[in-house]
This record gives sequence, structure tokens and C-alpha cells, in this order.
Amino acid sequence: MEVVVAATPTVRRLRLGAELRRLREVFGPTAEEVASRLEWSPSKLSRIETAKIGVRVSDVRLLLELYQVDEVHMGEILALAQSATESGWWTRYRDALTEKFAAYVALEDEANAALTYETYVIPGLLQCEDYARRTMETSRVIAALSPRDIARRVEVRRRRQELLTKENPLALSAIMDESVLLRVVGSKDVMRKQLKALVELSALPNVEIFVLPLGVHREPIVSESFTLLEFAPAYDVSFPDIAHIENLSVSVEVQDDGITHMYRRSWEALRRAALPSDESIRRISALSEHAAPR
Repeated sequence: MEVVVAATPTVRRLRLGAELRRLREVFGPTAEEVASRLEWSPSKLSRIETAKIGVRVSDVRLLLELYQVDEVHMGEILALAQSATESGWWTRYRDALTEKFAAYVALEDEANAALTYETYVIPGLLQCEDYARRTMETSRVIAALSPRDIARRVEVRRRRQELLTKENPLALSAIMDESVLLRVVGSKDVMRKQLKALVELSALPNVEIFVLPLGVHREPIVSESFTLLEFAPAYDVSFPDIAHIENLSVSVEVQDDGITHMYRRSWEALRRAALPSDESIRRISALSEHAAPR
């Protein structure tokens, strides 16, 4: 039985759709003309190019042959199509993830770098288990979460953190407002564990942690947390940066170059206002000692 590219919106599937659209535009025919030649509906081709539906690898080959793609590039695209059939680990947590957040996890899983700025809590990829659990428990105030729901969400967060220690790990640069470190989540003991975890994680060569001190002026004044994901070219196909913005009611991924550039400039300005990494870690270490039981 032939494999169909999985319906989960992974970066691989998005890359594939974008490249198929680019090749069609280079080849020249309209989507309607291509669909007619292959006896497809125009909507099928549109949904393939926008990664709205799965696609058979054999259908990808038909498109590439129609577009007269050279043998070398065809091999790259078919390899990409085949890799897109693989289900991500997050598909086993459908009960614990909203559709929107599952889409973000899929993007994060294939990013090669992440620039994040957090204004209220420790970034998820840097949270120790106790801290993560306590943040989940606070959600009970606005959402009905059972102990099992919380346990599953904590497990998802732990799985996401494997990105930092896998082969070819995610390069993470995190800026945290100093208030994040001072805000007690759970208890002082939980905060002590979390702060010590930050110090330990900062020793990883792919992790940078910066503290934005409260006692200095910073520009720009950015009130929302955000993450900018970067992607290296794969299978000879590039993929744009994505800005992830999340608040209480909305989770949004933005690919628009103008908007992602704005968030990059904001992150870089915040980085210049933050303490250097070594000084940031000393500040975190001092706060962890202050949080220690007396």
C-alpha cells in the first residue's frame, strides 16, 4: 500500500507544498491547467501547495515530471515527500494538545534555532518538571483540567525539551524579564529548583540565557512574549522564519517577512538591553540562593 504524506502540518509538508508551487510557477502553467492535465480538481492542487491535505508520493512524482524537473532536484523533492510521511512524536498526544499548539510543536521540532522573549514565566523549553506542573495547575482557574490532563501536558513539555540535548540540537537563545525570576510559581522550593535548572541548562553549548534587569531602561518596551523560529534549508528547499505569539486566548504563527523582521529587530534590541550571559547566570544563581529554604 502506498504511503500518503501525513496530514499533520509539519515543516517538511509545508516545505514540500511551497516548493511544488514554486516549480509550477517556474514551469508556467496555471493551477487550473496543471489540474486539467492530471485530471485533478483545481482545489486538490491548491490544497497540496498550501499543505492543507496529505499527498501521495506518486502524485508528487507526477507533478515533478510534468514540470520537467531535473533528475537531481527530483530526487531531493521525492526524498522530502517521503520524509513528510513520518508522523511526529506529538501525534501520540492528541488528547493533551490543541490543534494550534500541535502545529507549533511540529514547527519547533524541525527548527534549527529559536529566539525567545518571555515576560511572565520561564520559557517552556527551560522549565523543570515541578515548575511546569505548577504552571499547568494554575490553568485550573480558567479551564477544567484533570490530574491526568496535567500529567500529559507535563510529559509533552518534557518531550519538547529533548530538542536541547538531541543530536544536532536546537540552538536556543532566551531572554527573560527579571520579574519572571522573582515571581513565585508554586513555592520557594519550586523556584529554587527552577533557578538551579536554568544554571545547569546554561552550560549546554547550544543554550544562551539572558536576563533583562528591572532597574534599567529598555527599548523597545515589548509587553508580549514571543518566539522566533529559524529553519535551515533541507532537501534543497528553504523555509521562512516563523514568529509565534501566544496569549490567554490566541496562539498565532506568522510567516510574513515584514512581521518576522520586526520581531527579530525587537529581540535584538532586547538582547542589547539585557545583561551579558555570564552576568545573567550569576544573577540567576544569586536568586536561587535567596530562594533556598532557611
